[in-house]
Amino acid sequence: MKSARQTAFEALLKIHKDGAYSNLAVDSVLKDNDSLDERDKAFVTNVIYGTLDRLMLIDYNLSLYLNQPLKKLKPELHTILRMGAYQILFMDKVPSHAAVSESVALAKVNKSAFAASVVNAVLRRVAENGLRYPDIDEKSPKYLSIKYSCPEWLIELWTEAYGFDNALALAEKAMEAPPVTVRVNNLKTNSEDLIWKLAEEGVIAERVPDMEDALYLKNTGAVDSLSAYKEGLFHAQDIASQLCCRALAPVVGDMIFDMCSAPGGKAFTIAEIMGNTGTVKAFDIYQSRVDLIRKGAETLGITSIISTLSDAAVYNENFGTADRILCDVPCSGLGIIRRKPEIRYKNALDISGIPEIQYSIVNNASRYLKSGGRLVYSTCTLNPAENEEVCDRFLANHPEFEAVPFLPEIKRHKPGYKYLTLMPHIHSTDGFFIAVFEKKL
Repeated sequence: MKSARQTAFEALLKIHKDGAYSNLAVDSVLKDNDSLDERDKAFVTNVIYGTLDRLMLIDYNLSLYLNQPLKKLKPELHTILRMGAYQILFMDKVPSHAAVSESVALAKVNKSAFAASVVNAVLRRVAENGLRYPDIDEKSPKYLSIKYSCPEWLIELWTEAYGFDNALALAEKAMEAPPVTVRVNNLKTNSEDLIWKLAEEGVIAERVPDMEDALYLKNTGAVDSLSAYKEGLFHAQDIASQLCCRALAPVVGDMIFDMCSAPGGKAFTIAEIMGNTGTVKAFDIYQSRVDLIRKGAETLGITSIISTLSDAAVYNENFGTADRILCDVPCSGLGIIRRKPEIRYKNALDISGIPEIQYSIVNNASRYLKSGGRLVYSTCTLNPAENEEVCDRFLANHPEFEAVPFLPEIKRHKPGYKYLTLMPHIHSTDGFFIAVFEKKL
């Protein structure tokens, strides 16, 4: 049986070398090592996400004691050093001597035996000197970048878009674990009954204030291992996504198009809001993801969803028209960094072409909408180029559409602003953007 540290190492190495998504890497290694007990699984998850959350700060501290640039280290050695430093600097329950010795042991069996003495020496220095920060202006992008493990370009983007205080709060919040939030499947149960059902499995569930059919969960472990999940009594969904579905305002019997649906969470919620009436056409460009939507709908007992293979940017006259359309478009994901911490390490150039894709999708989707219908544009990013600028461009080129007020009870980033930007430190949600358009009669 692999140890917890070996398991965490393998996931971090895969993320480091192959660019794997953290959530998929974690799920994969835990399934491959299902003999680990719950305590070890929690340790693995903590080490993986904690290391990723603080990667730049950890690398800064390691660089103080290395004789060569970090980029010249073999991936295996770099990963072992990062894991060890994280345990020493941020895991109070792990003795420093144990973190050092276990890291040396990892090096010896993971293509780094030649550097076991380096691991020992560097991590001992980290333990002796504790957490260090650069001796520079604490408000400078460089300092904040290292302290919060966010690239300078991202700190600067958020500062320019939302102001320094919000940028700082976003960087701080990105270091925290996100809440576990679920949508109650009202087709099978209700909030009260689900709370009791989850309590029988040792899970603490609390109602989300002012959000019907939404619960916060604590002490869950892996959500998909719960019998209530397997029975289709709920699906995991952040409050921001649930608000997005409310903004669409689906009505019983509607024809809904969900243009970029997979894995299907919003389609599920929309169908539940409509009481499993009408039709939700859930589109995705990959067959495997279309199948994922279908499987999820079956588990939840939803029969009104039709999952269909389609490129959301290409018009298909055979699809007909819709009363309401959701365009939850592909994005850079800068609003869900605390769920997928590796997102923060993207290069600015990596996301520069995304707005054009987003515009092509909403532009195409608008062709399906009936007169008087509603179209919702949303992203899980905090980047005006992907949000406000795409929407402003759409309105400028489509005079038959207008932006309309929605969810008046939710505080907007800018008072009176026609769009809604949800921020973790203000709304206790993922970072999210929503705009609502209606097609004039």
